[in-house]
Amino acid sequence: MKILIINGPNLNLLGRREPGIYGSKSFEDYLSELRMIFPETDISFFQSNHEGAIIDKLHEAGFSAGGIVLNAGALTHTSIALADAVAAIPAPVIEVHISNVHAREEFRRHSFIAPKCAGSITGLGLDGYRLALSYFIGRGR
Repeated sequence: MKILIINGPNLNLLGRREPGIYGSKSFEDYLSELRMIFPETDISFFQSNHEGAIIDKLHEAGFSAGGIVLNAGALTHTSIALADAVAAIPAPVIEVHISNVHAREEFRRHSFIAPKCAGSITGLGLDGYRLALSYFIGRGR
């Protein structure tokens, strides 16, 4: 099964950015762990700080991937275009947030993307990505 993980703005700084909120592990290190946990799964990864690049990647992969794990970062709370891109593709998408967005600032409590996704995982740290992958793999059996 092919699964794509997409990380949005500022997530390239994981491990260095606000470790009290996002932890001290880089996503590249965590991605290596995910690939060891799921050796039979073709896990690809894309990160961009640019909304249009993320939309382009959803369009590119959304017709062939078995699932997409999307952490859109702050675009979650602002981007109708990103929500439209998720709605436009047949691949199921799971929204993931490392922090509990519902326990943070008021503006982070709304997601334009969530209604277009198969599900959302928030506040479980990097483990949210593993849980999303587990969902897709279990669904594919």
